[in-house]
Amino acid sequence: MTDKTTTADNIARVLAAAVAADPTRPLLTWYDDATGDRTELSGATLANWVAKTANLLVDSAGLAPGDRAGVLLPPHWQTASVLLGCWSAGLAVHGAGLAVPAVATTPADAPAHSPEPPRPVDVLFVAADRIDTAAAWPAGDRYALALAPMAAPLRTVPPGFADYVVEVRGHGDHFSPQPGGGPQDAGLTGLAAGSAAALGITAGARVLIDASTHPDPVDWLLAPLVAGASVVLCGHLDRARLADRLASERVTLDLS
Repeated sequence: MTDKTTTADNIARVLAAAVAADPTRPLLTWYDDATGDRTELSGATLANWVAKTANLLVDSAGLAPGDRAGVLLPPHWQTASVLLGCWSAGLAVHGAGLAVPAVATTPADAPAHSPEPPRPVDVLFVAADRIDTAAAWPAGDRYALALAPMAAPLRTVPPGFADYVVEVRGHGDHFSPQPGGGPQDAGLTGLAAGSAAALGITAGARVLIDASTHPDPVDWLLAPLVAGASVVLCGHLDRARLADRLASERVTLDLS
């Protein structure tokens, strides 16, 4: 039996509990109606990507709990892997449309057009189409993501960056998070529980989420995990396909 008191304020344990419930069930299914991409991740597969990401951060980037990660990525299944990997490694995450609790607001959390220079981060993850924005972020290691179907690598790696999907594949499939969680865990899981309640997400639900309507990962990622639900995350949602998708994915809650 899972002790909910040990998972409620620890994101890595929330994920572990969601996976343990049924490692083979689809936990996150991604659609991009602009490209035709559909990627389905079971709990075990998502956990594998998360572990590889955390190992990348610790073994390659040399990071430790409390270090800072900048994430300039839209809602996407790879973004889920990056975010959960960062939190598993105990990092504080800034960007990604995230409402960050219990961490002082800094220029790094400001909009990209802010005249103030961003505060340095220890690692930066950037979508290929946001490389110009990333130039304003002082950072240690930098990883670019194509966010392409089939987790395809970048055709051309920008100078000063490494390709995330190439680098992450060489890392281990298992990671042991710090037992106490990271500096954002309690605040974020609290927000996620509140979001789940407000959105009507309950245990066992199959939730379709329009990424443009709910861009904050507290809503599209953490709230379903905390509630014990699975997600059908849709980018560039084509509403002409919505009815068929609701049926084919056996959606029980439509948040489009």
